[in-house]
Amino acid sequence: MNQLTTFEQSLTLFRDRFTDLVKRYDGTFHHSSELERAIDDYSAFILDEGNKASWETMEQQAGGELPQLHDDLRKMSSLCVAVMEKYRALKLLAGETDKTDYFKNIESCIEQEFGSFQVTAASIVLLIGSGSFPMTPLFIAKRTGAQVIGIDIDEEAIELGRRVVHRLGDGLNIRLEKAFVEQLDRIKDVTHIIFSSTVSNKYALLEQLHALTNERVVVAMRYGDQLKSLFNYPMQAVNEEKWRLVDTKLRPKQVFDIALYKRK
Repeated sequence: MNQLTTFEQSLTLFRDRFTDLVKRYDGTFHHSSELERAIDDYSAFILDEGNKASWETMEQQAGGELPQLHDDLRKMSSLCVAVMEKYRALKLLAGETDKTDYFKNIESCIEQEFGSFQVTAASIVLLIGSGSFPMTPLFIAKRTGAQVIGIDIDEEAIELGRRVVHRLGDGLNIRLEKAFVEQLDRIKDVTHIIFSSTVSNKYALLEQLHALTNERVVVAMRYGDQLKSLFNYPMQAVNEEKWRLVDTKLRPKQVFDIALYKRK
């Protein structure tokens, strides 16, 4: 069996494992340890330098059109991350705490998210795809005193997120809403925007945000290209009359990279 076949088999096994684990979610954290192991295994697989050659060979053979397996895997791993956040929130609210390698990896990315475009107490930060365990809003609000708005399309995630914020950040200026960007009353005042790497339509939303935001806004787009695109939605070209790519932060030991955009 050659290396490429083994690589493809690993991807298939991860997809099937994720599909099964997502189906098991029942509003409790009874299956959390299995999902945490799967996500940690997948994070290690994505970051393994030894898998890069297999990925590149597969990409070349596909002629740029990657198989349906890759799209399915990205969707299922994103769903698993969403479910894992629910497990983490439920555990916290039940008085149990833990921290998987995936969450450690994410939290290590947050501090330098905006580079030289610093968040201060006067900033208003919008997180698109805040999830059930809103680590980024909690971290930013605690560290800087900024106002943070988190939005998500998952009603359960918003409800759990609010309870987590109440438990860990009571008194911090954090607001979580099930809303679309155009429904936010203070969208023109937002100074910094962060896109979760697992938001599938993030570049369509970026296009929409040009007309809604002020000229000073800075956008941190979490993304993953090449092998990391199996776990994140990749970078796309933008309308250069509307947005300017000012920096990219490549993180070889972390599961996503960051692109910084400024409005034109």
